[in-house]
Amino acid sequence: MSDETLSEDLADLYENAPCGYLSLSPTGRIIKANQTLARWLGLAPEALPQKTIYDLLSFGGRIAFETHLAPMLRLQGNVEEIALDLLTGDGSKLPVIANAAERRDSSGAHDITRITLFKATDRRAYERGLIIARDEAQQAVIAGHEAAILREQFIAVLGHDLRNPLAALGAGVHMLAGRETLSERGCEIVKQMGASVSRANALIEDVLDLARGRLGNGLTVARSAEFSLAPLLEQVVAEVRAGTNREIAADFAIGAPVACDPGRISQLASNLLSNAVAHGAPGSPIRFSAYTTRDQFYLTVANAGAPIPPEAKAQLFHPFFRGSVRRSQQGLGLGLFIVSEIAKAHGGNMEVISSEDETRFTFSMPLVTPMASVDDAG
Repeated sequence: MSDETLSEDLADLYENAPCGYLSLSPTGRIIKANQTLARWLGLAPEALPQKTIYDLLSFGGRIAFETHLAPMLRLQGNVEEIALDLLTGDGSKLPVIANAAERRDSSGAHDITRITLFKATDRRAYERGLIIARDEAQQAVIAGHEAAILREQFIAVLGHDLRNPLAALGAGVHMLAGRETLSERGCEIVKQMGASVSRANALIEDVLDLARGRLGNGLTVARSAEFSLAPLLEQVVAEVRAGTNREIAADFAIGAPVACDPGRISQLASNLLSNAVAHGAPGSPIRFSAYTTRDQFYLTVANAGAPIPPEAKAQLFHPFFRGSVRRSQQGLGLGLFIVSEIAKAHGGNMEVISSEDETRFTFSMPLVTPMASVDDAG
């Protein structure tokens, strides 16, 4: 390669390099700039030497240049990876990363500042994304902390401020019910009052479970295998039968200890049976079974009736979902949500199969090693 060809190649490399080149006088006047930078800025190459570096910088870029880049050059003679914003010919901003070095003459005086510029549009977008993600994470932590405080206040209000007045009402109803002087009409009113207090307590317990399950870390269960599960389930069946004229066919074959929270399993069974009473075909029996296999415990509730639509099936275990219910049926729509949370707390699973023949809810959980009392957080 001849000297002339080499010189032309070097000139072409300078002018069309994949980065921008700037040479500045000590006062910031542009001495030389390559065509790449001119193209980026949308300016004619010959227009750049008529400008200063400050003409090319945005307001923020001028501040960064004066307060960081220039002082660092004075101190150490070079700087690397300084973020700047240039102004293009149409006034838009062009994010760049600048590396700069000073050249000094034989006497040590500042002669020329050479700056290499690299486009940083993608990098700046990535950095902004990181900042946004950091801010969102911080806000999420703050929101989580505030939600935890609100949750505790909410549970405290339900657990104390509402249940205490109801307890007083319940005690008053009990005292009235013991009076022999009540008329038949008075006895009926007291009975209705007692039922209302019981229902209000049940609703509060459901909402407390919602708060623990949805707003908190899940329900807490106290496992124990030192009890017989079948009598507890028979009691649940008797309680549900007392409130309906529906036939409930129960079949229990629990041949192994089931380390579970007996109160929560009774609640799960009661909610499933109440759901079958509410949604099953009125003239058909409800089939309730509980049994153990070698390593699993199963509890199923089945009823005849219209199949559950697919769109409703996807929401069955969501809180406040009630599906198609009659106006006379009361409730918040938390029963199946609580069932699901109890299943999760036991490391178990809920399955629903619904067809023209029947709708069957099945709870299954592994048989764990029997322990006297183990507290598990679901």
